[in-house]
Amino acid sequence: MMRRYWLILAALFALSGAVDAPLPQVPKVEGFTVVAIHPHDRRAFTEGLFYRGGFLYESTGLEGQSSIRKVVVKTGKVVRSRALPPTLFGEGIVNWKQEIISLTWKSGIGLRWHIDTFKPRGRFAYSGEGWGLAQDGTNLIMSDGTPEIRFLDPDTFAERRRMVVTLNGQPISNLNELEWIKGKIFANIWLTNAVVVIDPQSGVVQRVIDMTPISNASGRASSDDVLNGIAYDEESDRLWITGKNWPTLFELRPLAAK
Repeated sequence: MMRRYWLILAALFALSGAVDAPLPQVPKVEGFTVVAIHPHDRRAFTEGLFYRGGFLYESTGLEGQSSIRKVVVKTGKVVRSRALPPTLFGEGIVNWKQEIISLTWKSGIGLRWHIDTFKPRGRFAYSGEGWGLAQDGTNLIMSDGTPEIRFLDPDTFAERRRMVVTLNGQPISNLNELEWIKGKIFANIWLTNAVVVIDPQSGVVQRVIDMTPISNASGRASSDDVLNGIAYDEESDRLWITGKNWPTLFELRPLAAK
C-alpha cells in the first residue's frame, strides 16, 4: 500500500512538472498569476473554504478548536465565528441557499448553520469519514479520504451517485478540500502541494497544478502546516489558496488562454 502511495505521488508531480528551485518573492504558478497576498490567521487549522458576498467562509479543525468563520479577505479579520461542540473535528464546508453545511472527520455527523447568524439549523448523518465539501448548484460533492467522491442531495443528504477518481488509470485517495470551478472539481491532495482538476462525470484527473511555489512562500512554520484551502469567486474569476496554520492567503487569477 505504501509503495502504491508513493507511486501516485510520483505520477502527480511528473504530470505537473514540479521542480525544487529558488522562488521569487511573489510565487509563480503555472496557468495562474498571483495578484495579491493577504493575511491569514496562523491559528486557523484550515479544513474548508468558500467565497460568498465579498467574504471568505472557513472551517477549522482539531477537537476542541473547530469552528466556522466569516473572514474579511484583505485583512484576515474574523467578523463572525461559531465553535463546534468540543468532541467534533471540523472538516469541509460549503454554502447552500441560506445555509452553511459542514462536515466532521470521524463522527459521521454533518451540521447545518444559518449563513447570516451561524445559528445551528440541524444535523444529519453519513457513513465513513468527512473530508472535503463543495457544490455544483445541484449536488453537494463530498470526499471521504478514499478515491471515491459522493454526489448528495443538498436537502436530504441522500446519496445520488459515486465515482472513483483516477490518475493515469490508478485510483487516487486523500482528496481533501474541494471546490467547484468552471464545471470541474478542484481538490488538493492531502500532504502534497498538488491540486488536481477532476472531470465530474468520469472521475479522471485532467490536470495537476503544482502549488509548491505557493507553499514555499506561505511562511508556514511546520511540515504539518499543509496546503488545504481553495475558494473561488465566479463573478471575478479569481481564487484563493491557503493552508493549515498559514499566515498567508494567496489571491490568484487564471492566465488568459493563448
